[in-house]
Parts: sequence; C-alpha cells; structure tokens
Amino acid sequence: MKRVALTGGIGSGKTTVANEFCLLGIPCFVADKAGAELYNDASFCGKVIELLGDDVAKADGMVSKRAVAEIIFSDKAKLKALNELIHPRVMKMYHQWEKKWIMAPYTIFECAILYEYHLEKQFDKVVSVYTSIPERIARLQIRDNATIAQIMPFINAQIPAEEKMMRSDYVILNYEGNPRVRQVKTIHDLILKDSTFSE
Repeated sequence: MKRVALTGGIGSGKTTVANEFCLLGIPCFVADKAGAELYNDASFCGKVIELLGDDVAKADGMVSKRAVAEIIFSDKAKLKALNELIHPRVMKMYHQWEKKWIMAPYTIFECAILYEYHLEKQFDKVVSVYTSIPERIARLQIRDNATIAQIMPFINAQIPAEEKMMRSDYVILNYEGNPRVRQVKTIHDLILKDSTFSE
C-alpha cells in the first residue's frame, strides 16, 4: 500500500485539497474527522476528563467539545497533551481503514500536525498545502467564528508553513487565483509515475 500524507497549517484548506484527490478516485482519510469521532467513545472521554478536568464533563459522562476548545485555546501545553492522547488512536483507526483500499494506487492521510508528531515517517510521500497566515486567519474567523486571539495559539503551536514546505515532497499553493485543481492533478500524475515509493 502506497501512503501519501497531506498536511498544512490550520486553515490552509487541506480538506478542500483532499476532496480534489477524492474526485480523482483516491481514498482520503481525514485525521480531524476521525479525532472528532473519538468523542463518542466513553473510555476516551474519561481520559480527556482526567487530562482537562471536570469542567469539560457533561452530565452523561461524555465531554463538551466547546469546553475543551475553551481550555486548549489558551493553554498550549494542554493542547499538546490532548493531541498526544488523540493521535495514537487516530493512527490505529487509519491503519484499520486502509485495509479496505488495498487495490487503490495510493491513499491520502490528511493531518495538520503531521510533522509536529513525527507521523511523516509512516508515509512514502508528503504533500504540503501552503496558504498565507492572513488568509488562514480570515478563513478561520468565518469557519469557526473565532477571534484572532483565539486562532493564533493554534497557528503558533504548529511548525511554520514554510518549514513544512521545505520538508515535503510536493507543495500546493492554495490561494485565490492559483488553480488548485490543476495542481492536484499534476501531483497525482507525478505520484502515479513515481518509482521511489517503497514496495
């Protein structure tokens, strides 16, 4: 199974890019979506409550995502600890998921904090999505109804986008006026032809 990771800073448009790969017939696993599903698991919610305290607990013993967000918005250490709780479980979900796609030429694993948690070592190639910080902030203000003060801790907690670009095999410049669809198709064709994939 050939594995390709898709990364980029929060608000860079990774999910939109992943959708373009899906339209080309490539199966895509979205780490954030898988992480959100964990909050339906009572045992996982118990771990989150242990980590963040009873303020995030709901009456039924599950977790309030809004309360979690309010805590990690302002506490980078707790954000990091929460991610360390989530990502091993997400990777396990991914490895189960990919078994369904053994006939695909490759799969896409979309993850914002790929390099931060050294997950890139599990993939043959990495595609990085780049968007400027002002544009990312504008998108997040609309998407999450968040303030700049709420957004910046998340951006600052991630490796700079420029470093991610340097460390990646392919880069998509995802800003207005740059044809995203054409970039995705070009990279798709290059991946299909790439003979350096591990067997």
